[in-house]
Parts: sequence; C-alpha cells; structure tokens
Amino acid sequence: MCRTGQQPEAHGSNEEDASDATFAALVEDSAEELYESAPCGYLSTLMDGTIAKINATLLGWLGLKRDAVVGRMRFTDLLTVGGKLYHETHFAPLLRMQGEIGGIALEIKQAGGARMPVLVSSVVKHGASGDPLLIRTTLFDGRDRRAYEQELLRAREAADEARETADEAREAAEEAREAADKAREAADEALRRAEADRARLQDALAVLQASLLPDTLPAIPGVETAAHYRTASPDRLGGDFYDVFPIDGRRFAFFLGDVCGKGPQAAAVTSLTRYTLRAAALHDPDPVSALATLNTALHERYSGGDPRYCTAIFGILDADPVTGHAAIQLAAGGHPPALVLRADGTADFLPTPGGLLIGILPGAHFTTATTTLAPGDTLLLYTDGLTEARIGDGRTALYGDEALRDFTAGHAGKPPHAVIQALAALLDDFGTGLDDDTALLALGVPPHPVPAPATKNTP
Repeated sequence: MCRTGQQPEAHGSNEEDASDATFAALVEDSAEELYESAPCGYLSTLMDGTIAKINATLLGWLGLKRDAVVGRMRFTDLLTVGGKLYHETHFAPLLRMQGEIGGIALEIKQAGGARMPVLVSSVVKHGASGDPLLIRTTLFDGRDRRAYEQELLRAREAADEARETADEAREAAEEAREAADKAREAADEALRRAEADRARLQDALAVLQASLLPDTLPAIPGVETAAHYRTASPDRLGGDFYDVFPIDGRRFAFFLGDVCGKGPQAAAVTSLTRYTLRAAALHDPDPVSALATLNTALHERYSGGDPRYCTAIFGILDADPVTGHAAIQLAAGGHPPALVLRADGTADFLPTPGGLLIGILPGAHFTTATTTLAPGDTLLLYTDGLTEARIGDGRTALYGDEALRDFTAGHAGKPPHAVIQALAALLDDFGTGLDDDTALLALGVPPHPVPAPATKNTP
C-alpha cells in the first residue's frame, strides 16, 4: 500500500501483470485438451457398445491407436474374459434398468497382455425424444486402490494374530486359577450342552438340505451323470440346487442354480424353484419357457418388501442311441456359462447371453444356446461358489473363470464322475477360501455309450 503522495513502483505492477498472464494461460486450456489429457479414461459408445469416441488417457492405458479402436471395437473388447461375462450378466442389465451405474470394479486388457484394474461408471444419454442415443463411460485407475485394500487386509490379519495371541494368554491364566475350578467345570458342562445342541442342529440342517436335492440321478441311456454339493458351513442352509429328471421316453431335463441368500428363507425359495421348474418342464420342456415360468412365479411371490431372486441354467438332453451323440439345448438367467469338455482334450464355455437374474423383473428375456456331445464329451454346470473361491496369500484373489477352464481342460475326455471327483478335490484345496456353497453337475457321453445306472451324489 502506498503512502500519501507516493506512487507505486512501476516494476512491481509489471511483475504482477506477467504473473496474471501466466496463470491465465495455464487455465485457458481448450475443452478438447482437458478431455484428451484428463487423469481418467473417457469413452462414448453407441447403444450396441461400439466405441464412438475415446480420450488419449485411456488409449495410453490400453496401448492402442485411436484408429484401431474408434468404430472398430466395442467396450467389452477392452475387458478381460471375466469382465465380459460380468458386463453381460450384471453391468449391462443394471445400466439398462437404471440408466446409470457407478463404481464397478473391472479389469481392462493392455496391449502387452497385462491387466489393469479400473473403476467404471456409465450413464445413458437420451435425445430430445427420450430415446437412448449413447453411453458415456468413465474409467478410473484402480491400481492404487487395490494396493491399499491389500494393505488393509494384511493389517487385519496382523490384528487377528495379535488377538489370537491375547486369547491364548488369557486361557492360560484362567487355567492357572485353581479357585475357578468349579466355575470352569460348570462352563465345560454348558459347552458340552451347546456342542450337543449344535450337533443336533447340524444334523437337522443336513436332513433339510438333503431334502432339497435329489437322492440319486436317474439312469439316462447312453449318458453318464455325476453331481456334487459342498456347503460352505454346516451351520446354515445353502441356496444352491440341481436336478435331473425324464421328460418323456427319450428326453431328460436338467437344471442347476443358486438362490440369493442363506438360511430358511433361501431354502423356501429353493424348494419353490425346484418344483416350479419340474412342473414347467413337464408342461413345456422348452428351456426359455421353463425359465420364464420360474421368473413369473418368483416375481409374483416375492415382489413385496422382501424380494428374492436366483440364477439358474436349464437344459434339455436328447440322446441318440444310434449315433451315440446327445443334443443339448440350454437357457440361463444370470448364471455362469456351462463348460463343454471335449474328448480331444479341449474345454470352453458355452455362453448363454442376455439372461437376466430370475425374479427381478416381470418380463425377463432369456436366450437359447445349443451344442452336441459326442462320445467322450462332458457338459459341466457349476455355481459361482467355485469361481469366487478366494486363493493366494491373504485370500485376496478370486479363483476365476479362466482358471476353471484351464483346470477342466486337464480333465477333458474323462468320464463325468472323474471330472466331479477332481473338482471336489479342488474345493478341498481351497480350504477357508471357500466361503460360498457350490453345486456341480456333469453329464457326459462315454466313449462307447451304454445305459448308465442311477448315480448317487458324490459325498
């Protein structure tokens, strides 16, 4: 501030003007430059997923050129196999219903073969007439977040170990107190009663769980079958289910699925689902029709304050005793795709795209997929308890779809019971990483098909 009668020095004014000009130049970036150089990835796609615009940041992450992406690739082409499946079964249906979706963790494929975790948010843009025109998507780098989450898990494990050490010390101190012998004996007796009550509860749950599954699988001429069910905890009812039953003298229906939730409520939905699918198949064995009937039943029954839904895959098997082949027709609602294990040692998924979770909407859409099992081929159905088992140090990674495909490829060409036994051993290896129930069902044509006897569930 100048004193009275004095003027500010000229060089000070010039320095301030130069500083203001420099700052103005920094903040006056063009909108296009801000879009291209943003710290996050941007892209715009048509409603079918075709990429119409993408910024330089995302192209840098992918390691791709703009002319190789725009108009030539779809958003799902940027994702890993697991990301594509999640996009088809969950991300895209929710985006269509809600018009926007945010904070979804996915992985994109980089040009060198590496994977990059990202957080994805999308919004549907509509025209003046209200019709959806395009989808705008933002991707944030998720690598720092994943490292932070892993660090939190390690910290929690360290705290658990410290807590266990403190518990052991406390138990040792209690044992040293001779004056507490009488109280401890009473506590021991109470513990014995609690364990006996728990054992009775587990027995009752096991009986109830068994009532929700078939005792045996029916004999199918020219086809072998095997099944396995693994509960994550003996103290709660699971929601996974499967069944195989005849439609007529030649065709057999089969299904496998997973009900949302655990406990008695899930068991009630499981029972309703099994008997609805059986009745629907006997009325009209078309897989799409059977799932549509189930969707109507669940939506009408649980559309109030306690919505319930499930995933399911339903199929019809038609074995030809002359050719030794079995024709398969499938439809699925929000369920992981089936695996086809070929006699030549290969294994691959049989996608059933477009299937929405069953029971959410009154008019769900389902799509049919077909394949043929030749001698030595096996069809494998499974629930996501298998692919979502946690593995690795700290149990922070999921087993995943690709690992399952590679594992089953090592058992392709083997009969269904051998495939199921191998998968049951794999579930044993997961140990505490298996925190969800798992159901497995395999149907295969033997190298020299013969009528197979009824197959009991694998223990």
